[in-house]
Amino acid sequence: MRKTLPVALSLLMSQAAFAEVVVLQGATLIDGTGRPPLKNAVLVIDAGRISAVGPADKVKAPPGARALDLKGRTIIPGLINAHGHVGLVVGGQSRADGYTRENVQTQLLQYERYGVTSVLTLGLNRDLVYDVRDEQRRGTVPGATLFTAGRGIGVPDGAPPVPSAPDQVYRPKTPEEAVANVEEAAARKPDYFKIWVDDVFGKFPKMDPAVFKAAIDAAHRHSIKVASHVFYLGDAKAVITSGVDALAHSVRDQPVDDELVAMMKKRGTFYVATLNVDASFSAFADDPALLDDPFLTAALPPDSVQQFRSPEYRAKVAADPNVPKARAALENGMRNLKTLHARGVHIAFGTDSGANPVRIQGWGEHRELELMVKAGLSPMDALVAATRGSATMLGISDRGTLEKGKRADLLVLAGNPLDDIRNTRKLVSVWHDGREIQPLVASASAR
Repeated sequence: MRKTLPVALSLLMSQAAFAEVVVLQGATLIDGTGRPPLKNAVLVIDAGRISAVGPADKVKAPPGARALDLKGRTIIPGLINAHGHVGLVVGGQSRADGYTRENVQTQLLQYERYGVTSVLTLGLNRDLVYDVRDEQRRGTVPGATLFTAGRGIGVPDGAPPVPSAPDQVYRPKTPEEAVANVEEAAARKPDYFKIWVDDVFGKFPKMDPAVFKAAIDAAHRHSIKVASHVFYLGDAKAVITSGVDALAHSVRDQPVDDELVAMMKKRGTFYVATLNVDASFSAFADDPALLDDPFLTAALPPDSVQQFRSPEYRAKVAADPNVPKARAALENGMRNLKTLHARGVHIAFGTDSGANPVRIQGWGEHRELELMVKAGLSPMDALVAATRGSATMLGISDRGTLEKGKRADLLVLAGNPLDDIRNTRKLVSVWHDGREIQPLVASASAR
């Protein structure tokens, strides 16, 4: 199997990962459970797992372990993106031929080097995604741990309106076709399933409710959970009534109401706000200073940085009739996230990064945390959603919190994100399955 140079180097560097016991000591630990941070913590990594964690006066370094002094640092769990994408963008362009093994693997590495240690690629995947996922689980593909929803089910001549290969999305016309599509997908054992139901700012037909109900029922017969792309409050209620397990975007047309809250709490439906989606429509035109930040520009091809800086790009954004709609949608989405969190709905974390050239893998996850806090969540609440919340949504109990027996997926930071959520960008090191990964952009104080 041919590998790109970054993939091969990453595998080579990780060969000795399980050969030593590593002790991280002296840092402040935020464990992802929502409990108060633990100062002067000790965390022991052995064979890719956390073998011990706790205060320094109770957890001792095993004999022969390699000890790292992390005084002044903060440790948090690795981020888990419950709504991302791979293989859709090449060289800053959305392309139907972009979904290649090389591109997918390169983008998984980028996620990982930004501290996203697990990602659910929520639809628009070619079938080769299953091969990549299964090879990764055998230890031959590095990068963020890949979970996938496979192709997903869209609408004929409707959503998702992106360039795609024939084996990248199903578009059934009838409930019977939807069932057949789910049956075909289920044989590949997707980790989740995806449906698109809305009309994309009124431009396309919506999905027939009989189609999405048939798809949800068929997926559930195979014990596969389903997430739905939504925009409208009415559609959110309709898919929840049909049994959907997660809303993959915010409700953005109007405020959420008591009925939706009650439905979500009764059924345990997860809410993934993806505030980054609507923010991305105009972020670089509205705030060009973002493009002065190496933490962003390192994630972009140079041509894209130049494009986003150009007067032509700003003029294009200014003339886009969807931009005012997206700004209003973002305001609604932020208010609704705050309301649903306050009312006790399950909140997970996602960004839709990788779906198009302005939704940036890696950077977008840290931006999403900032937007969630701006919406009214505390930094702790945002971190819990991005770790334990997403793990719970995906049903993966081996990660998401820093507790004994869990995978050693964690980030070492030069600042405390409880003081300023933007401190998640001050990456000193990324640890994934107990392997130390060099961040794509390391904090200046880490050098």
